[in-house]
Amino acid sequence: MHFTRLSLTLAAALLAVQPVAAQDSASTGIPDTRFTGADLFNLTIGSDPQISADGRRIAYVRRGNDIMTDGVNSRIWIIDVASGREVALASGSSPRWSPDGERIAYVARDGDGPPTLMVHWIGTGLSSALTTMAEPPQSMAWSPDGRRLAYSAHVPGDGVKLGKPLTPPEGADWAAPARITDKVRYRYDGAGYLKTGYTQLFVIDADGGAPRRLTHGDRHHGGSIEWTPDGRTLLISGNREDDWELDPRDSEIYAVDIASGDIRALTDRHGPDGNAQVSPDGRQVAYLGFDDNALAYNPNALYLMNADGSGKRRILADVDLSFDSLEWTDAGLFAGYEEDGGYRVAEVSTRGEGSLSALPIDLVDTYYSRPYGGGQWSVAEDGRIAFTTGSATRPTDIALYDGRRMQRLTALNDIFLSGKALGETRAIDVRLADGTVIPTWIVLPPGYREGTRVPTILEIHGGPYAAYAPYFSSDYQQYASAGYATVFANPGGSTGYGNEFAQRIEANYPISNHDELMASVDAAIAAGYSDPDNLFVTGGSGGGILTAWIVGKTDRFKAAASYKPVINWTSMALMSDGVGFFGRYWMAGEPWERPMDYWNRSPLANMESVNTPTLMIVSDEDYRTPRSEAEQFYGALKLRGVDTALMVTPGASHSDLTMSPSQQAAKTAAVIAWFDKYRHRD
Repeated sequence: MHFTRLSLTLAAALLAVQPVAAQDSASTGIPDTRFTGADLFNLTIGSDPQISADGRRIAYVRRGNDIMTDGVNSRIWIIDVASGREVALASGSSPRWSPDGERIAYVARDGDGPPTLMVHWIGTGLSSALTTMAEPPQSMAWSPDGRRLAYSAHVPGDGVKLGKPLTPPEGADWAAPARITDKVRYRYDGAGYLKTGYTQLFVIDADGGAPRRLTHGDRHHGGSIEWTPDGRTLLISGNREDDWELDPRDSEIYAVDIASGDIRALTDRHGPDGNAQVSPDGRQVAYLGFDDNALAYNPNALYLMNADGSGKRRILADVDLSFDSLEWTDAGLFAGYEEDGGYRVAEVSTRGEGSLSALPIDLVDTYYSRPYGGGQWSVAEDGRIAFTTGSATRPTDIALYDGRRMQRLTALNDIFLSGKALGETRAIDVRLADGTVIPTWIVLPPGYREGTRVPTILEIHGGPYAAYAPYFSSDYQQYASAGYATVFANPGGSTGYGNEFAQRIEANYPISNHDELMASVDAAIAAGYSDPDNLFVTGGSGGGILTAWIVGKTDRFKAAASYKPVINWTSMALMSDGVGFFGRYWMAGEPWERPMDYWNRSPLANMESVNTPTLMIVSDEDYRTPRSEAEQFYGALKLRGVDTALMVTPGASHSDLTMSPSQQAAKTAAVIAWFDKYRHRD
């Protein structure tokens, strides 16, 4: 609690830099053209585009930040494709079209009330509530005849009990009881300490009535839900084995018979199998997965099998890609994947060994604070695709590809951002001595004058098995408004550049990334953009690890800000919500089996060499890289006499977007103020 109060005081002091400018512009009547933290309340994000089966309409979710509640509002909108006309449907999320395109199922929530599964009839203005749940459904899907909906949801359980608790007398106000658990994963980032119980599968009549529960027992039954065309079977994924808790990667595809409730495994290999998609004729199932070989990273391969689970075969085996989404309609099988700093969708031929035909569209992720690669999409029966798109100066809009051309259907931020001076994004050529290319970009301050060297921030992505793309970042635009350029790169381990590139960090992360990232900085200097005497470094999660690692290896940076890092691999492996994962897959053994390897790959091992003033940032409900990791480095910096501060954001978890808008602004303002403290000015 002491550090939380400290963090709030620090955040308030640092954030005060920006509202002053906003007040000045209001008093003078001159618009502020800088992009600042206050502008987060003006951004609108287009997400979850769902095209109707006939391709006539697209439902999507607009997410906007509310300045009065300091929260996020999500509202479903519908686009008429022919006219481009948009209408608002309702506050809610997860819109899903009925097969006839005349109804939409969605999840509504009234304030702090429980989520409700709703159905809306298009053109009538009428909606009905099907069922109210304690938590939102994790997945849902319409039956092929449109008569039913299947969904998965958490079902509470009793949990372990030790002893008999005392009963308070009537009217007494006792403290909350202690939590008792015997589970391997007892807390999860974004969900907090987990409630007892399991995810189960349900079916409900689309016209209302009580839901029927199809699965039972002490196992999770979830993943994506897929109906077979005859409406008799549901395909889900999960792990029903006895050792499911200690085998976090393994999962199978299960067929659930709706009439009897019988469950049958269609896959049986050791490794993850999921994302099942049934062919329109019901004869084949496409799915994603890989053989678990205990490597930290494995690309997802594409498989086909017969509807009964026989005849499994991999297709596109010679394609060096990792697929992460599938959809199979009358128009064909489509797959999504990262490639070369972007996200693509391709049509897949299932004949023979398979072939891939990439569509001429670029998808953009809805994670607006930093420019991660990704995208969201859906396919109509005629092959038209609705998807999220954007640019280096715009967050995501909704677009349509009709087989011939791409058309952007929304312009959610054009009017507002046209009044802002935004930084320009340029590519930088970075090639290592062995010929390896490190994809790198730089965002320059607005009004950059050619040949001018500017203070530069190296900002490092997390994951590490993820990738950046040259798209909009609210953090980078705030840095640009403060006069900083931002260099961002995809070093070894980044995805979308083939398996060999991703495996560059196997068994050595974060050690090998140091030289690759410094090569990106050196290239920005050589290109004439960056001031070598005004370099700064920051990053979150995997980028936080690398920030803490870099300051233990070089004094080239004036200041650093390490956000939600791993500092000590031993404590990380045992305290993270991935306790069954990190030792086995990232460290090739548990801490007591490989203590020196854990230590040698921990930024804490370099502590005697750290001289760089370093701000530590973390959220107090981060269970992926727990708060104690940042606090360890903060304590060590204090003991070393290195200037530091600790910023802890209350109520947020690992993702930037679990912070409220004001908290996001405070985090970025703190980084700018910390760097300004050490920035050399002529």
